[in-house]
Formats: sequence, structure tokens, C-alpha cells
Amino acid sequence: MNALKPEVVETVKALANDERVKKALAFLKSDNDATTNEQIELTGIESPTFDEWVRGKAYKEKLQQLGIQDIQVDEVGNVFGVRKGTGNGPSLVLCAHLDTVFPAGTDVQAKWIDGKVYAPGIADDGRGLAVVLTILRALNHAGVEMKGDLIVGATVGEEGLGDLRGVKHLFETRDDIDGFISVEPGSPERITYLGTGSKRYAVTYKGPGGHSFGSFGTANPIHALGRAIAGISVLETPTDPKTTYNVGVISGGTSVNTISESGKMIIDLRSNSEEELAKLESKVLEIIQQAASDENSFRGKPGEVTVDIELVGNRPAGSQSHEADIVQTSMAAASELGFEPVLENASSTDSNVPINLGIPAVTLGGGGDAGGFHTLNEYFDPTDAFVGAQKILLTVLGLLGCGKTIEPLLAKRQAEIARG
Repeated sequence: MNALKPEVVETVKALANDERVKKALAFLKSDNDATTNEQIELTGIESPTFDEWVRGKAYKEKLQQLGIQDIQVDEVGNVFGVRKGTGNGPSLVLCAHLDTVFPAGTDVQAKWIDGKVYAPGIADDGRGLAVVLTILRALNHAGVEMKGDLIVGATVGEEGLGDLRGVKHLFETRDDIDGFISVEPGSPERITYLGTGSKRYAVTYKGPGGHSFGSFGTANPIHALGRAIAGISVLETPTDPKTTYNVGVISGGTSVNTISESGKMIIDLRSNSEEELAKLESKVLEIIQQAASDENSFRGKPGEVTVDIELVGNRPAGSQSHEADIVQTSMAAASELGFEPVLENASSTDSNVPINLGIPAVTLGGGGDAGGFHTLNEYFDPTDAFVGAQKILLTVLGLLGCGKTIEPLLAKRQAEIARG
């Protein structure tokens, strides 16, 4: 395990021994069934990416019931309010995401089978949404006061072509955020503190089309598409930093005996390095253009097949030191609860955006066992799931400070900027 800073360990231990914090931690255990039921309730509200407003409305009402102040639904559909601190502390976001990968009309009603809850989205991110709410209930129940402000709520557009639009908008419109925690399904010991960047392109080749026999020799958009896919498929990329590509969707054509008028693909490019991602992007875009040129040249039809390239996803990569206070506090909280902290490899979550901006951020697991992510057989096992919420609570309190004696571990950005 990476070494923990003594002052962070001492702060988390002091929290764990505080009577009000103990009461809050005990509440989370007693609230485990209620949290699961709320998770099921929220999952039962359809919330496909780009259409999260119904679930967002329900979430806003739940925040209101918990006494959260200044709740706003912003232009893109994010739902955020604040639990005010006692004054002059940092501001920390605690959130989950409202959207799922499942289209409207998907059966999202839960079914219990052998002690597990099955429903599309029950874990990702039904678990995260429910954990945020149970933590607020625990703070209220125990009367815990924090020195800093807890900005709490839910984002939209985390999944797929949502392109992190919710969290991007959050940071484009606010400058009062000193740290950020997103909650996803996962075990308490795991900490995501690095962000995998991605670029996604929708590429459409177009041409005049025609009969497969009568118009043979016409430049074919689907043939150009095939040339591009073949070229992309043999690219070599580094394993460290991990850099990948995938043609995930292809479409086009009318019938077996028709030269298509269009052929389309959607490409996913990823890397843990902004530099390597840019290199890969440049190579792929060159191949895409060359494929149209080669198809036209082969058929002797200059300019007949054209290509439209649309950037449909742009998730920034980001990194921070494992010695950052937000990472250290997360690790110390896991250790205090008896877990061996695990620093995860980079992945793509809402935390990508703040990490890229240089704002301390982690994505933490909400506890419980889960599987079948992004499938109709997604499930969640709530056995001892409360431990994930306990770990997140200790992390939040360590970062924001608690009571009269425990000072925040999270620095205020304005103070850091001023010192710089």
C-alpha cells in the first residue's frame, strides 16, 4: 500500500472516535435496507442519457426533504444544492449520475432473486444516487456539523454519448468548488483518482449510390468505410500509457443489390495520456480521409465519395498524485474501516473533468456487490453495502472538517491561487 501521511491518518482516526461521527456511521448500517429500497425506487424511474428530467425531479424532491438548501436544476438538468458548513471552510461536491445506458421503454422494475436485486441500472448508478441520500440522512440524524460546504446532488450525461456534459457544465458555471467526489458502484477499498480521456467520432461516407450491377464502378461509401476500418484496425498503440481504439457501431446500405448512398461508423479512441490520445486521433483522422480518396482513386471517380466527420464525444484525461489530500483521505478512510486501499487504474468517470482542471477529485465505490453492468441482467447485492457509504462519509468529513476541533484536509482553491 502507498504510504499514508500521518496527519491524514490522525484526522481520520479522530473522526472515527468522535461520538457524533460514530452515531452517523451506526446510522448508515441501520439504514442499509432503506437505502436499498430507495435505490430500487430511483432505478424504477427511466432515465436514459439526454432524458433524465423525471428522475432529476424526483431527486430534487428527496434533497428538499433532507433539508438541502438552494437546490437548483441547471440548464442541462443537473440537480444540486448545498448543506452549509459552519464557515470559512472549503467546498466539496458529493454526487452521483442520473442517467443510464438503457433506452426509453426498458423494463427497469426490480426483481429479487436469491438475495440480489436485478434491474437495469440498479448498480450504475442507482447505488451512487442512494448512497448520497443515506449519507445526508446520517449527517442529519447525528447532528454532524462540517466546517466546509457540502455541494450535493446529481449530474446528467455521464454515460456514453452524454460526454460528461453534466459535470462539464457544472465546472463551466461554478468557480466555488475546491474538491469533488462522485459515487459509483464498487467496493469500499477501491479509489479511482486518474481519468482516461476519450475522443468519439461519428464518420459518414456519402456517394451517389446505384444498382449493384448496372452502376458497378461507382465509388461506394461502404467500401470506403471498410477501407477506413481496415486501416484503423492495424494501428499500434502503447500499452503504457494505455491507449486504445474501437469501431463500435457501423451502419448503412439499402439492400444487397444496391450500391449504398452512405456508410457510417462511430469510433471510440481512449488513452490515459492527453498526448497519446492526440497522436492517435491524428492518425485515425488521416486514415478516414485517405479511405475516401483511395476509394475514389480506385474507381477513377475523383471526389465522388465524400466524408463527414463529427466529434460526438470529448472526455479529457487527467492525473493527480496519490499523495493528493483527497486521495490520501480516501485511502485512510478505507484503512480505518479495515480495508486495504486499492488505487485503481485510470477510467472514465465524472471525476475526469475536475482532475483535468487540476481540482482534487476521486470516484468512490458505494459498497455492495454488483455485476452485469450495462446489461439487462445488471444486479446488486446489498449485503453489508453500508460499508461503502461509511467510507465515503469519513472521506467527506476529513476533507471538510468536523465540529470545533477537526480541521479540513481539503485546501481552498482561492487560497491556493492567491499563494501561487
